[in-house]
Amino acid sequence: MRKSRAKKKPLLPDPKFQDQLVTRFVNTLMYNGKKTVAYGIVYETFNRVEEATKENGYEMWKKALENVSPSVEVRSRRIGGATFQIPSEVRPTRRTYLAMTWLIRYARERNGKSMAEKMAAEIIAASKGEGAAFKKKEDTHKMAEANKAFAHFKV
Repeated sequence: MRKSRAKKKPLLPDPKFQDQLVTRFVNTLMYNGKKTVAYGIVYETFNRVEEATKENGYEMWKKALENVSPSVEVRSRRIGGATFQIPSEVRPTRRTYLAMTWLIRYARERNGKSMAEKMAAEIIAASKGEGAAFKKKEDTHKMAEANKAFAHFKV
């Protein structure tokens, strides 16, 4: 390797909750550099979750992220002309990244008026262990379980 690995830039915590995780979520949600719009959607989502469940929206979101985070995933590896799906552990940063992208992706696919409405519904479902994002995690785990025989190939 010629060059050293790129340094991780520190994220500024968000203004309301002073949490870097919220900022990461906002950055993942953001389109075309419109960060203010993304912040608006996220805070509106937390408010909607609070109205619907009478619980703290921010805490529900954290619980939903925890429920959707995968611990194992499969990676393709070509060995002797055949491609194997090899289960491997997921790094903590990638875990949160996958959880966030799945939550956002499946919220976008939902039916609803606003993005905040759709996101709130997905977060409530995920915190209960339901919804499309949670199902995606379950499917990923099942896939890793099914291919456990190839674990000795390790990526």
